[in-house]
Amino acid sequence: MTTAAPEPKGNMGQPVPRYDAVAKVTGRATYASDTPLANPAYAFLVTSAIAKGRIDGFDLADARRVRGVIEIFTHENAPKLKESKLFSNGGYASTTIQPLKSADIAHDGQIIAVVVADSYEAAREAAYRVKVNYAAAMPAATFDSPGATAAAAKGQNGQFKEDPRVGDFARAFDEAEVKLTAAYETPTQHHNPMELFATSCAWTGDDLVIYEPSQYVHGLKNGVAGQLGIDADKVRVVNPYVGGAFGSKGSMTPRTAIIAGIARRLNRPVKLVPTRDQGFTIATYRAETRHEIQLGASRDGRLLALRHEGMEVSSRPDPYCVGGTKTTTRLYACANVDSLVSIVRADRNTPGFMRSPPEVPYLFALESAMDELAVKLAMDPIELRRINDTANEPIDGKPYTSRSLMACFDAGARAFGWSQRSPAPGSMSDGDWLVGYGCAATCYPTQMAPAAARVRLQRDGRTRVEIAGHEIGNGAYTVIAQAAAERLGVPLEKVTVHIGDSDLPPAPVAGGSNSTASTCSAVMMVCDKVRQRLFRALLPNEGLADRAKETVGIGQTPATQAARSGQPLDRDKAFEALGADVVEDYGEWKPDGAPLDSFHAMHQGQMRMVGGDKMKGAIAYAFGAEFVEVRVNRFTHEIRAPRLVGAFAAGRIMNPRTARSQLMGGLIWGMSSALLESTEIDARTARYVNDNFADYLVPVNADVTDVKVIMLPEQDHRINPAGVKGLGELANVGTNAAVCNALYHATGQRIRKLPARLENIEI
Repeated sequence: MTTAAPEPKGNMGQPVPRYDAVAKVTGRATYASDTPLANPAYAFLVTSAIAKGRIDGFDLADARRVRGVIEIFTHENAPKLKESKLFSNGGYASTTIQPLKSADIAHDGQIIAVVVADSYEAAREAAYRVKVNYAAAMPAATFDSPGATAAAAKGQNGQFKEDPRVGDFARAFDEAEVKLTAAYETPTQHHNPMELFATSCAWTGDDLVIYEPSQYVHGLKNGVAGQLGIDADKVRVVNPYVGGAFGSKGSMTPRTAIIAGIARRLNRPVKLVPTRDQGFTIATYRAETRHEIQLGASRDGRLLALRHEGMEVSSRPDPYCVGGTKTTTRLYACANVDSLVSIVRADRNTPGFMRSPPEVPYLFALESAMDELAVKLAMDPIELRRINDTANEPIDGKPYTSRSLMACFDAGARAFGWSQRSPAPGSMSDGDWLVGYGCAATCYPTQMAPAAARVRLQRDGRTRVEIAGHEIGNGAYTVIAQAAAERLGVPLEKVTVHIGDSDLPPAPVAGGSNSTASTCSAVMMVCDKVRQRLFRALLPNEGLADRAKETVGIGQTPATQAARSGQPLDRDKAFEALGADVVEDYGEWKPDGAPLDSFHAMHQGQMRMVGGDKMKGAIAYAFGAEFVEVRVNRFTHEIRAPRLVGAFAAGRIMNPRTARSQLMGGLIWGMSSALLESTEIDARTARYVNDNFADYLVPVNADVTDVKVIMLPEQDHRINPAGVKGLGELANVGTNAAVCNALYHATGQRIRKLPARLENIEI
């Protein structure tokens, strides 16, 4: 084994190479904008140069003179769409702000015109010649802007149903021996996936095919159908590969239905590839947040009182929020907890999911505060967390299905060399560089959703798996193939996987770290049905209940498999007895606790996600511990984070190779979140300033030279048949706090507002 393909530990699958690796490195993998269309027209967007106001009129004469222009669509002549509902309130759309609906401007970068031409170059040139007359109004940009309004999230956002609380926080905080009150801030951040927000739409009669990078093809299919006012069976969404998404492609954005409507109007396929800067406003982003944390503890470090108040920015019409207090109030043992989440409405585009949406900003506040409390107590921050570790979450008293938080801290501390840390701030140095060590906890809810699959097994072992999952770089092809190969006992190379097409059996959104748990559980169930049919043919007089146990179980060692299965299934004899060369079956799986309408909703592209704190009688989270070494130049204040270590426990690891890649990328992104990433907003105009790759900073290889990922073996039999807890969003949670905790250790200066940059350092 190699570093990239770690030796599997207990309850781990084999680190086989990625199923789609060759296709990607040789260029055979087809992305949305690569798809050839017959005689396509090319669209280019015109977006608003103001954040609030109205359009008084257009001057299109110069634009229409560009050779090859077919039509210019504005609110005056564009196809009209039906109303959409915000995804976080039970709809399909990332925003209810629709393009080309009226002359009103709701935010900077809103789509106000679409130029269509015979070539991309002509469409682009004409778009830049479109002249717009605005009646501008004063926008509210963000927190504290005149005109911004704030209200509690509960009651506004359909997915945020409670402000968790228990006990008597005010009394307990007042009586606590040690108190901490601190405020923290996180900035606006944008996803910036490598693949742009492309859309190609082609009609054949009344049938529409959409080629678009999507994390939820069934959601997009149904959402576009609703906006166009057509039957969802008339819409097909195809995208076998997504070139990065991180949440930005999880729900329907404003561009898709309008391009589909234009293609129908022109009776010609239309292809749109927006620019990088347009992606900042036609899709979603992580909104800026503010937090106040209050902690009260006894002298021995036990938490007696915890309060977390969070504020998030959203758009005027949409009450989007992530509400991370559902995690921060349940992470540690504490008898007296209070919380409040508020939404601040400003003249901005609507935020949306971004990798670990609630936990990245909210755990930055809590894990920074825990480090500050440890300093007040003169206690090692790992020991403070150990004292407050718990097997039951404090709000409802439910037990964790499994909790390996302190095992992760112990493993990570050993690998990092935490014992060599000198506790006093500023006490470690290397020449001109002050050295700091910091740590933080990470966690992410284990979530699952209903999914369906079709499996076809041939006599020679060749297997075809169909499920409308999504390959967003997470290794979906690979782990689905492994699940089928293990369950059916066939060689991995004989399994073909078909995903990324809404004509396939429905699967949930590739988000919330639920994909592997959901898709693999469905595939395993259908593989079991295939095996049972073969057993029934081979042994018609034997009880199926007993023979069902002979299915090779994911999460078992070879010795356990042999003990349970007895004699392996003789595939040739079974097919001979069946009198066929092929067995195919279809099945629909839902997790325990999913509502009764789950299967109907699944086919409608509606999410019925369960898990995390919503499990019946238990709470399910994956856990980890992260360690960071930072170096600060005492003269230039330059900040470096040369070393990152993360130890994680996430139930069954289907493939240590793809898991390590996911976790390593998350750690690097977490460091980037702390030191580099911030979308700058002009407070006067409510417009994004650094909407490009030149000024929006992301890490490169030189920014971190040593990243170590440790995967702890963990079994959890309560979560799902696959035993998978999810890890795609685990590793970039808490890293920002670990970085800032290390900065405090290096310099004695506490950074409570991200990003931490050299101009913020005062030593």
